[in-house]
Amino acid sequence: MDLSTAHQVADWAGGELIGSASVVAGPDVVTDSRQVTPGAVFVAIAGERVDGHDFVAGVASQGATVAIVERHVDAPIAQVVVADTIVGLTGVARGVVSAARTRGLTVIGVTGSSGKTSTKDLIAQVLAPAGPTIAPVGSFNNEIGLPLTACRVAADTQFLVSEMGARGLGHVAFLCTITPPSIGAVLNVGHAHLGEFGSQQVIAQAKGELVEALDAEGWAVLNADDPLVAAMASRTPARVAYYSALGEPAAGDRRVWASDVAADDLQRFSFTLHDGDASAPVRLQVLGRHNVSNALAAAAVGLCAGLTLDAVTAALSAATTRSKWRMQLDQRADGLAVLNDAYNANPDSMAAALAAVAQLRRPGGRVVAVLGDMLELGADADDAHIQIGRLAASLGVDELVAIGQHAEALVRGYGGCGRPGRYWSDKELATADLIGRVTGDDVVLVKASRGIALETVASALLREGTR
Repeated sequence: MDLSTAHQVADWAGGELIGSASVVAGPDVVTDSRQVTPGAVFVAIAGERVDGHDFVAGVASQGATVAIVERHVDAPIAQVVVADTIVGLTGVARGVVSAARTRGLTVIGVTGSSGKTSTKDLIAQVLAPAGPTIAPVGSFNNEIGLPLTACRVAADTQFLVSEMGARGLGHVAFLCTITPPSIGAVLNVGHAHLGEFGSQQVIAQAKGELVEALDAEGWAVLNADDPLVAAMASRTPARVAYYSALGEPAAGDRRVWASDVAADDLQRFSFTLHDGDASAPVRLQVLGRHNVSNALAAAAVGLCAGLTLDAVTAALSAATTRSKWRMQLDQRADGLAVLNDAYNANPDSMAAALAAVAQLRRPGGRVVAVLGDMLELGADADDAHIQIGRLAASLGVDELVAIGQHAEALVRGYGGCGRPGRYWSDKELATADLIGRVTGDDVVLVKASRGIALETVASALLREGTR
Protein backbone atom coordinates (compact mmCIF):
# COMPACT_ATOMS: atom_id res chain seq x y z
CA MET A 1 0.00 0.00 0.00
CA ASP A 2 1.03 3.62 -0.29
CA LEU A 3 2.59 5.18 2.81
CA SER A 4 -0.26 6.04 5.14
CA THR A 5 -0.88 6.78 8.81
CA ALA A 6 -1.93 4.70 11.79
CA HIS A 7 -5.18 6.69 11.79
CA GLN A 8 -5.96 5.60 8.23
CA VAL A 9 -5.11 1.99 9.00
CA ALA A 10 -7.43 2.06 12.01
CA ASP A 11 -10.20 3.55 9.89
CA TRP A 12 -9.86 0.88 7.22
CA ALA A 13 -9.58 -1.93 9.79
CA GLY A 14 -12.54 -0.64 11.79
CA GLY A 15 -10.67 -0.71 15.09
CA GLU A 16 -9.66 1.42 18.06
CA LEU A 17 -6.26 3.06 17.73
CA ILE A 18 -3.98 3.04 20.76
CA GLY A 19 -0.92 5.18 20.12
CA SER A 20 0.05 7.98 17.78
CA ALA A 21 -2.44 8.62 14.96
CA SER A 22 0.17 10.29 12.78
CA VAL A 23 2.81 7.56 12.78
CA VAL A 24 3.73 6.57 9.22
CA ALA A 25 2.59 3.09 8.19
CA GLY A 26 3.56 1.02 5.16
CA PRO A 27 4.21 0.11 2.52
CA ASP A 28 4.21 -3.54 3.62
CA VAL A 29 1.38 -5.38 5.38
CA VAL A 30 2.45 -8.76 6.78
CA THR A 31 1.23 -11.59 9.00
CA ASP A 32 4.67 -13.22 9.36
CA SER A 33 7.12 -11.55 11.73
CA ARG A 34 10.00 -12.78 9.57
CA GLN A 35 8.75 -10.56 6.73
CA VAL A 36 8.67 -7.31 8.69
CA THR A 37 10.27 -4.29 7.04
CA PRO A 38 10.65 -0.72 8.34
CA GLY A 39 7.21 0.88 8.61
CA ALA A 40 5.34 -2.40 8.16
CA VAL A 41 1.83 -3.03 9.41
CA PHE A 42 1.87 -6.34 11.31
CA VAL A 43 -1.39 -8.31 11.54
CA ALA A 44 -1.34 -10.55 14.63
CA ILE A 45 -3.31 -13.68 13.78
CA ALA A 46 -3.94 -16.25 16.49
CA GLY A 47 -3.51 -19.67 14.86
CA GLU A 48 -3.78 -23.18 16.22
CA ARG A 49 -0.04 -23.43 16.89
CA VAL A 50 1.28 -19.87 16.87
CA ASP A 51 -0.29 -16.66 18.19
CA GLY A 52 0.87 -13.57 16.34
CA HIS A 53 0.32 -11.48 19.46
CA ASP A 54 3.42 -13.12 20.95
CA PHE A 55 5.52 -11.43 18.25
CA VAL A 56 4.23 -7.86 18.52
CA ALA A 57 7.09 -6.64 20.73
CA GLY A 58 9.59 -8.29 18.43
CA VAL A 59 8.21 -6.71 15.26
CA ALA A 60 8.31 -3.31 16.96
CA SER A 61 12.05 -3.74 17.46
CA GLN A 62 12.36 -4.75 13.79
CA GLY A 63 10.83 -1.47 12.63
CA ALA A 64 7.12 -2.20 12.26
CA THR A 65 5.09 0.87 13.16
CA VAL A 66 1.51 -0.44 13.46
CA ALA A 67 0.09 -3.73 14.74
CA ILE A 68 -3.47 -4.91 14.18
CA VAL A 69 -4.37 -6.92 17.27
CA GLU A 70 -7.33 -8.46 19.08
CA ARG A 71 -6.00 -7.40 22.47
CA HIS A 72 -3.61 -4.65 23.51
CA VAL A 73 -0.02 -5.84 23.92
CA ASP A 74 2.62 -4.22 26.10
CA ALA A 75 4.89 -3.10 23.27
CA PRO A 76 6.19 0.26 21.93
CA ILE A 77 4.10 0.28 18.75
CA ALA A 78 0.82 1.87 17.64
CA GLN A 79 -1.92 -0.76 17.87
CA VAL A 80 -5.30 -1.07 16.19
CA VAL A 81 -7.53 -3.23 18.38
CA VAL A 82 -10.22 -5.15 16.50
CA ALA A 83 -12.54 -8.04 17.29
CA ASP A 84 -10.98 -10.23 14.59
CA THR A 85 -7.61 -9.48 13.00
CA ILE A 86 -8.46 -11.33 9.77
CA VAL A 87 -11.51 -9.09 9.41
CA GLY A 88 -9.26 -6.13 10.17
CA LEU A 89 -6.82 -7.22 7.44
CA THR A 90 -9.75 -7.55 5.05
CA GLY A 91 -10.82 -3.99 5.86
CA VAL A 92 -7.36 -2.61 5.14
CA ALA A 93 -7.21 -4.47 1.82
CA ARG A 94 -10.67 -3.27 0.87
CA GLY A 95 -9.65 0.31 1.63
CA VAL A 96 -6.43 0.07 -0.37
CA VAL A 97 -8.20 -1.38 -3.42
CA SER A 98 -11.12 1.05 -3.23
CA ALA A 99 -8.75 4.01 -3.28
CA ALA A 100 -6.77 2.53 -6.16
CA ARG A 101 -9.87 1.86 -8.25
CA THR A 102 -10.69 5.56 -8.19
CA ARG A 103 -7.26 6.07 -9.78
CA GLY A 104 -8.00 3.57 -12.56
CA LEU A 105 -6.89 0.21 -11.13
CA THR A 106 -8.23 -2.75 -13.13
CA VAL A 107 -8.96 -5.83 -11.02
CA ILE A 108 -8.96 -9.29 -12.59
CA GLY A 109 -10.49 -12.19 -10.70
CA VAL A 110 -9.56 -15.79 -11.56
CA THR A 111 -11.28 -18.93 -10.30
CA GLY A 112 -11.74 -22.55 -11.31
CA SER A 113 -11.29 -26.06 -9.98
CA SER A 114 -7.80 -26.41 -11.41
CA GLY A 115 -5.22 -24.30 -13.19
CA LYS A 116 -5.89 -21.09 -11.26
CA THR A 117 -2.31 -20.48 -10.20
CA SER A 118 -0.74 -21.31 -13.56
CA THR A 119 -3.28 -19.12 -15.36
CA LYS A 120 -2.83 -16.32 -12.86
CA ASP A 121 0.90 -16.38 -13.58
CA LEU A 122 0.25 -16.21 -17.33
CA ILE A 123 -2.23 -13.35 -16.91
CA ALA A 124 0.26 -11.38 -14.83
CA GLN A 125 2.95 -11.83 -17.47
CA VAL A 126 0.55 -10.76 -20.24
CA LEU A 127 -0.47 -7.60 -18.38
CA ALA A 128 2.90 -6.55 -16.94
CA PRO A 129 4.29 -4.98 -20.15
CA ALA A 130 1.20 -2.73 -20.26
CA GLY A 131 1.63 -1.40 -16.72
CA PRO A 132 2.64 -2.23 -13.14
CA THR A 133 0.90 -5.45 -12.16
CA ILE A 134 0.35 -7.08 -8.77
CA ALA A 135 -0.41 -10.81 -8.59
CA PRO A 136 -0.19 -13.36 -5.78
CA VAL A 137 2.99 -15.24 -5.10
CA GLY A 138 2.17 -18.94 -5.31
CA SER A 139 -1.41 -19.74 -4.41
CA PHE A 140 -2.54 -16.88 -2.15
CA ASN A 141 -6.22 -17.33 -2.90
CA ASN A 142 -8.08 -17.42 0.42
CA GLU A 143 -9.37 -14.95 3.01
CA ILE A 144 -5.81 -14.22 4.18
CA GLY A 145 -3.74 -14.57 1.02
CA LEU A 146 -6.01 -12.50 -1.20
CA PRO A 147 -6.10 -9.41 1.06
CA LEU A 148 -2.35 -9.62 1.67
CA THR A 149 -1.85 -9.51 -2.09
CA ALA A 150 -4.32 -6.63 -2.42
CA CYS A 151 -2.39 -4.65 0.19
CA ARG A 152 0.60 -4.63 -2.17
CA VAL A 153 -1.28 -2.27 -4.53
CA ALA A 154 0.44 1.13 -4.77
CA ALA A 155 -0.18 4.45 -6.48
CA ASP A 156 1.26 3.31 -9.80
CA THR A 157 -0.39 -0.14 -9.90
CA GLN A 158 -2.46 -0.55 -13.05
CA PHE A 159 -3.55 -4.20 -12.74
CA LEU A 160 -4.35 -6.43 -9.76
CA VAL A 161 -4.78 -10.15 -10.42
CA SER A 162 -6.76 -11.88 -7.67
CA GLU A 163 -6.78 -15.67 -7.54
CA MET A 164 -9.99 -16.79 -5.83
CA GLY A 165 -10.35 -20.20 -4.22
CA ALA A 166 -13.55 -21.57 -2.72
CA ARG A 167 -14.39 -24.26 -0.20
CA GLY A 168 -18.08 -23.50 -0.08
CA LEU A 169 -20.87 -21.32 -1.38
CA GLY A 170 -20.37 -17.62 -0.74
CA HIS A 171 -16.56 -17.76 -0.54
CA VAL A 172 -15.89 -16.29 -3.99
CA ALA A 173 -18.65 -13.72 -3.51
CA PHE A 174 -16.96 -12.59 -0.28
CA LEU A 175 -13.54 -12.34 -1.91
CA CYS A 176 -15.11 -10.20 -4.63
CA THR A 177 -16.12 -7.67 -1.98
CA ILE A 178 -12.43 -7.19 -1.16
CA THR A 179 -11.18 -6.95 -4.75
CA PRO A 180 -14.24 -6.08 -6.90
CA PRO A 181 -13.38 -7.40 -10.38
CA SER A 182 -13.61 -5.57 -13.68
CA ILE A 183 -12.73 -8.81 -15.48
CA GLY A 184 -13.62 -12.24 -14.13
CA ALA A 185 -12.22 -15.47 -15.61
CA VAL A 186 -13.73 -18.88 -14.79
CA LEU A 187 -11.50 -21.70 -16.02
CA ASN A 188 -13.35 -24.93 -15.31
CA VAL A 189 -15.64 -26.84 -12.98
CA GLY A 190 -13.92 -30.07 -12.01
CA HIS A 191 -13.79 -32.42 -9.06
CA ALA A 192 -11.51 -30.52 -6.65
CA HIS A 193 -13.06 -30.28 -3.16
CA LEU A 194 -15.97 -32.45 -4.29
CA GLY A 195 -16.17 -33.82 -0.77
CA GLU A 196 -16.90 -30.34 0.57
CA PHE A 197 -19.29 -29.18 -2.14
CA GLY A 198 -21.16 -32.43 -2.75
CA SER A 199 -21.60 -32.13 -6.53
CA GLN A 200 -20.19 -30.42 -9.60
CA GLN A 201 -23.37 -28.39 -9.87
CA VAL A 202 -22.72 -26.85 -6.46
CA ILE A 203 -19.10 -26.20 -7.46
CA ALA A 204 -20.39 -24.40 -10.55
CA GLN A 205 -22.72 -22.33 -8.40
CA ALA A 206 -19.79 -21.29 -6.21
CA LYS A 207 -17.37 -20.51 -9.05
CA GLY A 208 -20.04 -18.51 -10.88
CA GLU A 209 -20.21 -16.04 -8.01
CA LEU A 210 -17.24 -14.35 -9.70
CA VAL A 211 -19.18 -13.37 -12.81
CA GLU A 212 -22.18 -12.36 -10.72
CA ALA A 213 -19.97 -9.72 -9.09
CA LEU A 214 -19.26 -8.00 -12.43
CA ASP A 215 -21.19 -4.98 -13.69
CA ALA A 216 -22.38 -4.24 -17.21
CA GLU A 217 -19.08 -2.56 -18.11
CA GLY A 218 -17.06 -5.61 -17.10
CA TRP A 219 -16.00 -8.76 -18.92
CA ALA A 220 -16.79 -12.36 -18.01
CA VAL A 221 -14.09 -14.58 -19.52
CA LEU A 222 -15.57 -18.08 -19.80
CA ASN A 223 -14.23 -21.43 -20.99
CA ALA A 224 -16.49 -22.45 -23.87
CA ASP A 225 -15.11 -26.02 -23.67
CA ASP A 226 -16.65 -26.58 -20.22
CA PRO A 227 -20.48 -26.63 -20.41
CA LEU A 228 -20.88 -25.74 -16.74
CA VAL A 229 -18.66 -22.68 -17.22
CA ALA A 230 -20.18 -21.65 -20.55
CA ALA A 231 -23.62 -21.65 -18.94
CA MET A 232 -22.50 -18.96 -16.47
CA ALA A 233 -23.10 -16.33 -19.16
CA SER A 234 -26.72 -16.22 -18.03
CA ARG A 235 -25.63 -15.25 -14.50
CA THR A 236 -23.80 -12.02 -15.32
CA PRO A 237 -24.73 -8.56 -16.60
CA ALA A 238 -21.21 -8.22 -18.02
CA ARG A 239 -20.06 -8.68 -21.58
CA VAL A 240 -18.97 -12.26 -22.30
CA ALA A 241 -15.69 -13.36 -23.84
CA TYR A 242 -15.64 -17.06 -24.64
CA TYR A 243 -12.36 -18.89 -25.21
CA SER A 244 -11.82 -22.39 -26.60
CA ALA A 245 -8.96 -24.77 -27.31
CA LEU A 246 -11.24 -26.79 -29.62
CA GLY A 247 -12.29 -24.22 -32.21
CA GLU A 248 -14.18 -20.97 -32.63
CA PRO A 249 -16.87 -20.49 -29.97
CA ALA A 250 -20.38 -20.20 -31.34
CA ALA A 251 -21.30 -17.11 -29.32
CA GLY A 252 -19.95 -14.29 -27.19
CA ASP A 253 -19.26 -10.57 -27.38
CA ARG A 254 -15.67 -11.65 -27.91
CA ARG A 255 -14.42 -14.99 -29.22
CA VAL A 256 -10.87 -16.20 -28.59
CA TRP A 257 -9.65 -19.61 -29.74
CA ALA A 258 -6.71 -21.72 -30.85
CA SER A 259 -5.99 -23.53 -34.10
CA ASP A 260 -2.96 -25.39 -35.50
CA VAL A 261 -2.09 -26.74 -32.03
CA ALA A 262 1.20 -28.66 -32.01
CA ALA A 263 3.84 -29.73 -29.46
CA ASP A 264 7.62 -30.01 -29.43
CA ASP A 265 9.51 -32.89 -27.80
CA LEU A 266 9.21 -31.29 -24.35
CA GLN A 267 5.45 -30.86 -24.67
CA ARG A 268 5.66 -27.11 -25.15
CA PHE A 269 2.76 -26.19 -27.37
CA SER A 270 2.45 -23.72 -30.20
CA PHE A 271 -0.80 -22.55 -31.78
CA THR A 272 -2.45 -19.78 -33.73
CA LEU A 273 -4.36 -17.42 -31.45
CA HIS A 274 -7.56 -16.02 -32.92
CA ASP A 275 -9.39 -12.93 -31.70
CA GLY A 276 -12.39 -12.61 -33.96
CA ASP A 277 -11.03 -12.01 -37.47
CA ALA A 278 -7.45 -11.34 -36.29
CA SER A 279 -4.83 -14.00 -35.55
CA ALA A 280 -1.19 -14.35 -34.52
CA PRO A 281 1.17 -17.21 -33.57
CA VAL A 282 2.01 -18.26 -29.99
CA ARG A 283 4.85 -20.56 -28.92
CA LEU A 284 4.53 -21.40 -25.24
CA GLN A 285 7.54 -21.97 -22.98
CA VAL A 286 5.43 -23.68 -20.30
CA LEU A 287 4.73 -27.35 -20.93
CA GLY A 288 1.59 -29.45 -21.13
CA ARG A 289 -1.45 -29.34 -23.39
CA HIS A 290 -3.58 -28.01 -20.54
CA ASN A 291 -1.56 -24.80 -20.72
CA VAL A 292 -3.06 -24.09 -24.15
CA SER A 293 -6.40 -23.53 -22.44
CA ASN A 294 -4.74 -21.57 -19.63
CA ALA A 295 -2.97 -19.39 -22.20
CA LEU A 296 -6.23 -18.75 -24.02
CA ALA A 297 -7.81 -17.59 -20.79
CA ALA A 298 -4.87 -15.25 -20.20
CA ALA A 299 -5.09 -14.00 -23.77
CA ALA A 300 -8.80 -13.26 -23.44
CA VAL A 301 -8.16 -11.35 -20.22
CA GLY A 302 -5.42 -9.30 -21.84
CA LEU A 303 -7.52 -8.49 -24.87
CA CYS A 304 -10.50 -7.50 -22.71
CA ALA A 305 -8.14 -5.27 -20.72
CA GLY A 306 -7.31 -3.37 -23.91
CA LEU A 307 -4.01 -4.93 -24.97
CA THR A 308 -3.29 -5.54 -28.64
CA LEU A 309 -3.18 -9.02 -30.10
CA ASP A 310 0.52 -8.65 -30.90
CA ALA A 311 1.29 -7.59 -27.33
CA VAL A 312 -0.64 -10.55 -25.94
CA THR A 313 1.00 -13.15 -28.19
CA ALA A 314 4.48 -11.76 -27.53
CA ALA A 315 3.94 -11.92 -23.77
CA LEU A 316 2.51 -15.46 -23.89
CA SER A 317 5.43 -16.67 -26.00
CA ALA A 318 7.88 -15.30 -23.42
CA ALA A 319 5.98 -16.43 -20.29
CA THR A 320 7.56 -18.92 -17.91
CA THR A 321 6.50 -20.92 -14.87
CA ARG A 322 6.55 -18.56 -11.89
CA SER A 323 5.05 -20.65 -9.10
CA LYS A 324 7.21 -23.52 -7.87
CA TRP A 325 6.20 -27.17 -7.97
CA ARG A 326 3.76 -26.66 -10.84
CA MET A 327 4.79 -28.62 -13.94
CA GLN A 328 8.38 -27.72 -13.05
CA LEU A 329 10.74 -29.74 -15.24
CA ASP A 330 14.29 -30.23 -13.91
CA GLN A 331 17.14 -32.51 -14.99
CA ARG A 332 19.69 -34.29 -12.86
CA ALA A 333 23.36 -34.29 -13.83
CA ASP A 334 23.02 -37.77 -15.36
CA GLY A 335 19.99 -36.70 -17.43
CA LEU A 336 17.11 -37.95 -15.22
CA ALA A 337 14.13 -35.66 -15.87
CA VAL A 338 11.81 -34.87 -12.94
CA LEU A 339 8.47 -33.24 -13.61
CA ASN A 340 7.57 -31.71 -10.24
CA ASP A 341 3.85 -30.90 -10.11
CA ALA A 342 3.59 -31.52 -6.39
CA TYR A 343 1.89 -28.32 -5.29
CA ASN A 344 -1.61 -29.75 -5.45
CA ALA A 345 -3.75 -32.39 -7.13
CA ASN A 346 -7.29 -33.29 -8.08
CA PRO A 347 -8.58 -35.78 -10.67
CA ASP A 348 -8.51 -33.23 -13.50
CA SER A 349 -5.02 -31.86 -12.85
CA MET A 350 -3.71 -35.38 -12.18
CA ALA A 351 -5.00 -36.51 -15.58
CA ALA A 352 -3.41 -33.51 -17.28
CA ALA A 353 -0.04 -34.15 -15.64
CA LEU A 354 -0.09 -37.84 -16.56
CA ALA A 355 -0.93 -36.99 -20.17
CA ALA A 356 1.97 -34.52 -20.27
CA VAL A 357 4.58 -36.85 -18.76
CA ALA A 358 3.55 -39.71 -21.05
CA GLN A 359 4.69 -37.58 -23.96
CA LEU A 360 8.12 -36.99 -22.44
CA ARG A 361 9.36 -40.55 -22.87
CA ARG A 362 12.91 -40.68 -24.25
CA PRO A 363 14.62 -43.45 -26.24
CA GLY A 364 15.66 -46.24 -23.93
CA GLY A 365 14.03 -44.62 -20.89
CA ARG A 366 10.96 -45.24 -18.77
CA VAL A 367 8.09 -43.05 -17.57
CA VAL A 368 7.63 -43.35 -13.79
CA ALA A 369 4.73 -41.77 -11.89
CA VAL A 370 5.11 -41.03 -8.18
CA LEU A 371 1.57 -40.20 -7.11
CA GLY A 372 0.17 -39.33 -3.70
CA ASP A 373 -3.29 -38.80 -2.26
CA MET A 374 -5.78 -36.42 -3.83
CA LEU A 375 -7.42 -34.95 -0.74
CA GLU A 376 -10.93 -33.64 -0.05
CA LEU A 377 -12.72 -35.92 -2.49
CA GLY A 378 -15.20 -37.26 0.05
CA ALA A 379 -16.97 -40.58 -0.40
CA ASP A 380 -15.75 -40.91 -4.00
CA ALA A 381 -12.08 -40.74 -3.06
CA ASP A 382 -11.22 -44.43 -3.54
CA ASP A 383 -12.96 -44.63 -6.90
CA ALA A 384 -11.23 -41.43 -8.08
CA HIS A 385 -7.83 -42.89 -7.19
CA ILE A 386 -8.67 -46.17 -8.93
CA GLN A 387 -9.58 -44.23 -12.08
CA ILE A 388 -6.28 -42.32 -12.00
CA GLY A 389 -4.41 -45.61 -11.63
CA ARG A 390 -6.24 -46.96 -14.68
CA LEU A 391 -5.41 -43.81 -16.62
CA ALA A 392 -1.72 -44.16 -15.77
CA ALA A 393 -1.80 -47.72 -17.10
CA SER A 394 -3.63 -46.73 -20.29
CA LEU A 395 -1.13 -43.95 -20.98
CA GLY A 396 1.75 -46.41 -20.86
CA VAL A 397 3.33 -45.34 -17.56
CA ASP A 398 6.05 -47.93 -16.95
CA GLU A 399 5.97 -47.85 -13.16
CA LEU A 400 3.60 -46.43 -10.55
CA VAL A 401 4.84 -45.53 -7.08
CA ALA A 402 1.85 -44.65 -4.91
CA ILE A 403 2.11 -42.96 -1.51
CA GLY A 404 -0.52 -42.26 1.14
CA GLN A 405 -3.84 -43.50 2.45
CA HIS A 406 -5.26 -44.00 -1.04
CA ALA A 407 -2.09 -45.52 -2.47
CA GLU A 408 -3.56 -49.02 -2.55
CA ALA A 409 -6.50 -47.74 -4.63
CA LEU A 410 -4.10 -46.14 -7.13
CA VAL A 411 -2.20 -49.41 -7.52
CA ARG A 412 -5.45 -51.37 -7.76
CA GLY A 413 -6.48 -49.24 -10.71
CA TYR A 414 -3.04 -49.58 -12.27
CA GLY A 415 -2.89 -53.34 -11.75
CA GLY A 416 -3.39 -55.72 -14.62
CA CYS A 417 -1.23 -53.80 -17.06
CA GLY A 418 1.70 -56.13 -16.39
CA ARG A 419 3.97 -53.32 -15.21
CA PRO A 420 5.21 -52.75 -11.64
CA GLY A 421 3.04 -50.81 -9.22
CA ARG A 422 4.00 -50.33 -5.57
CA TYR A 423 2.28 -48.52 -2.74
CA TRP A 424 3.84 -47.07 0.39
CA SER A 425 2.58 -45.37 3.52
CA ASP A 426 5.95 -43.68 4.05
CA LYS A 427 7.33 -41.34 1.36
CA GLU A 428 10.91 -41.56 2.68
CA LEU A 429 10.94 -45.34 2.22
CA ALA A 430 9.37 -44.97 -1.21
CA THR A 431 12.01 -42.42 -2.19
CA ALA A 432 14.90 -44.57 -1.00
CA ASP A 433 13.57 -47.51 -3.00
CA LEU A 434 13.03 -45.43 -6.13
CA ILE A 435 16.44 -43.73 -6.06
CA GLY A 436 18.14 -47.06 -6.57
CA ARG A 437 16.12 -47.92 -9.68
CA VAL A 438 15.75 -44.78 -11.83
CA THR A 439 18.33 -43.99 -14.50
CA GLY A 440 19.42 -40.97 -16.47
CA ASP A 441 17.15 -41.90 -19.38
CA ASP A 442 13.97 -41.96 -17.25
CA VAL A 443 11.41 -39.24 -16.64
CA VAL A 444 9.58 -39.12 -13.29
CA LEU A 445 6.32 -37.33 -12.52
CA VAL A 446 5.80 -36.33 -8.88
CA LYS A 447 2.27 -35.19 -7.98
CA ALA A 448 -0.11 -35.16 -5.00
CA SER A 449 -2.24 -32.82 -2.93
CA ARG A 450 -0.42 -30.14 -0.95
CA GLY A 451 -0.85 -31.97 2.34
CA ILE A 452 1.31 -34.87 1.13
CA ALA A 453 4.29 -32.58 0.35
CA LEU A 454 5.77 -34.81 -2.35
CA GLU A 455 8.13 -32.05 -3.50
CA THR A 456 10.58 -33.65 -1.06
CA VAL A 457 10.64 -36.73 -3.29
CA ALA A 458 11.44 -34.61 -6.34
CA SER A 459 14.22 -32.82 -4.45
CA ALA A 460 15.72 -36.10 -3.24
CA LEU A 461 15.74 -37.57 -6.76
CA LEU A 462 17.48 -34.52 -8.19
CA ARG A 463 19.92 -34.24 -5.28
CA GLU A 464 21.00 -37.86 -5.57
CA GLY A 465 22.53 -37.27 -8.96
CA THR A 466 24.68 -34.37 -7.74
CA ARG A 467 26.56 -36.25 -5.02
